[in-house]
Amino acid sequence: MRQKVIILLFFAALLTTPVVFADPVTYTLDPAHTSFDFTVQHMMISNVPGGFDKFSGTVTYDPKDLDHSSANITIDTASIDTHIDKRDNHLRSPDFFDAAQFPNITFVSTKFTPGYISGKLTMHGVMNYVTIPVTINGPVSMMGHQAIGITGSLTINRQDYGIKWNKSLDQGGVAVSDNVNITISIEADAK
Repeated sequence: MRQKVIILLFFAALLTTPVVFADPVTYTLDPAHTSFDFTVQHMMISNVPGGFDKFSGTVTYDPKDLDHSSANITIDTASIDTHIDKRDNHLRSPDFFDAAQFPNITFVSTKFTPGYISGKLTMHGVMNYVTIPVTINGPVSMMGHQAIGITGSLTINRQDYGIKWNKSLDQGGVAVSDNVNITISIEADAK
């Protein structure tokens, strides 16, 4: 009888003990496994790809309470890479990103919700609010540390950021579309 009472008291203590969740974990972007890529339509006939080679940032993530999650990312504008030096230099010029005057593109989150991250995207000196549909994978443990992955995509209008350069084509249309398709693939580590 006494053993049954002790067991019942043990289970009663377990049921009344508050459950404590881990604090949010801050992850640092892993540049070897992260990419910020884009495509833009050229001359109304093809999609030209590109990306950025230099960036940094952190993601604080609490899967049990998204209100305690955040992201802060900085991309080096001059690191734009479309694999064509002449085009990259034009994109760095005042016609497009004006990398000398606006050296960074930044994203600072304002809210995490299931399937979305919302925040302030600043580019070319102009800030707009965006909501990015995302998939968050993890956290997983690997070689003594945790990692998470975030993938997502969105389309922005470059005119909304003051990037206006264009040329009209003889048969109608323009050299560069206003819409830019952005793909995000992040792996971030907590060490």
